[in-house]
Amino acid sequence: MTKNIEIRPVGADERAAWEPLWNGYLTFYKATLKPGATDTAWQRFHDPREPMHLLGAYVDGKLTGIVQYLFHRSTWTPGDYCYLQDLFVDSSARGMGLGRALIEAVYEKAKAAGASRVHWLTQNDNAQARILYDQVADNSGFMQYRKVF
Repeated sequence: MTKNIEIRPVGADERAAWEPLWNGYLTFYKATLKPGATDTAWQRFHDPREPMHLLGAYVDGKLTGIVQYLFHRSTWTPGDYCYLQDLFVDSSARGMGLGRALIEAVYEKAKAAGASRVHWLTQNDNAQARILYDQVADNSGFMQYRKVF
């Protein structure tokens, strides 16, 4: 059976559909957010003054995948970079090409905005996702260091 797949912005009235995917992403990465962080992110996605954006993958009208990205300045180029911050597809919809479609949609948004690069991070042991990432982008070879406050 052929599925109808659509990639589009997630509407401000769709938080109830988005939040389980967001929580699935956080669970996958064993992440705990500070109180209010999810509310703030949701507000930013829907504020046209913010550089943060949210796209959804809809299968037969149901939100089954999300990608969250933002634009930021760089010292290496006059234009912005695009950071693909979060990508998650519900386990029931994996293998349908939604991850690739969401990444490609971010590429199109970045090109339209004049960004010169899309980049993202993943854990070294995220083997399943890295199969896709190795097909759609180059591994820069950089490691991330961080200090959390």
